[in-house]
Amino acid sequence: MRKFLAVSAVLACFVAGCRGTSPDSTAAASDGPIKIMVGGIDKVIYLPAKLTEQLGGFQAEGLNVQLLTEPSGATAENVLISGDVQGVVGFYDHTIDLQTKGKCITSVVQFADVPGEVEMVAAAKAATIKSPADFKGRKMGVTSPGSSTDFLTRYLATKGGLTSADYTTVKAGAGTTFIAAIDNGGIDAGMTTDPTAAKLVSSGKAKVLLDMRTEDGTKQALGGLYPASSLYLDCAWVQSHPAQVQKLANAFVKTLRWIKGHSAEEIAARMPAEYAAGNPQLYAQAVHDSMGMFNGDGLMKADGAKNVLDVLSQFSPNVKGKKDQVDLSRTYTTQFTAKIAG
Repeated sequence: MRKFLAVSAVLACFVAGCRGTSPDSTAAASDGPIKIMVGGIDKVIYLPAKLTEQLGGFQAEGLNVQLLTEPSGATAENVLISGDVQGVVGFYDHTIDLQTKGKCITSVVQFADVPGEVEMVAAAKAATIKSPADFKGRKMGVTSPGSSTDFLTRYLATKGGLTSADYTTVKAGAGTTFIAAIDNGGIDAGMTTDPTAAKLVSSGKAKVLLDMRTEDGTKQALGGLYPASSLYLDCAWVQSHPAQVQKLANAFVKTLRWIKGHSAEEIAARMPAEYAAGNPQLYAQAVHDSMGMFNGDGLMKADGAKNVLDVLSQFSPNVKGKKDQVDLSRTYTTQFTAKIAG
């Protein structure tokens, strides 16, 4: 009778389409794959995700992690909300934006205290676009509407005395699509990351206008820190799978420390060969230019989180007018990274 009931339960679940991978599921198999969507897996700002896999970090923690990729963080968050993945490696600011939509998403490992973004200007326009005030009348490239690059571009423009009506926002994507947009005049300037920035500089097609790959550059551009690259998960999944979350935190923090103790060349050599796109030296340079953004401890800095909320409350349609309703303590946690011994 017990066997009959067990088989019946399995069949019922199969027919009903039970999904153990849903973020809301409290009964996901501990040995099942943890799916993590990366908002552009070959971007240097998200390098810790693939590097952890390459170093065997997940395996060392006894985790079965499957890394997936989408071109932008805005797309990646939708996959998390739908329950198709358990986590996202993307910008922290999505956790604030999603809270205003009634979703509880929390950052459990903060990779960086700065965006790692670079505002690039087409070489032919560099003489006339020297600051955000010069965005007026220009076509400004962002990854996609509603993306972190979109919000940051709006913020920079406002600091330059402009409104969103003074320039045109263009979806330029990343990598080859961004480079093509610079090439064909689709954008005059735009925000991107390495290795795209390194490729544009080395080819002479564009120049760096604002560099947010360092703390000094970020403070100069934004007036403070802007925590960005992170691992964020559904709050319900975090609460129901604390052991797995701790193991994920262990793996990622070990990688962040490994980065601090190795050269750009050593880091680049550990990454998949195709990430170098046939030019290992240029890829190593891209890693060198951005590796300083990683914090080494995975901890969120409270002042940085507040600065992100300040920016979004001005430029995110979802957060604007709701700043006082946002509970920052639910958008990130240090309970897992704080347990990792030095």
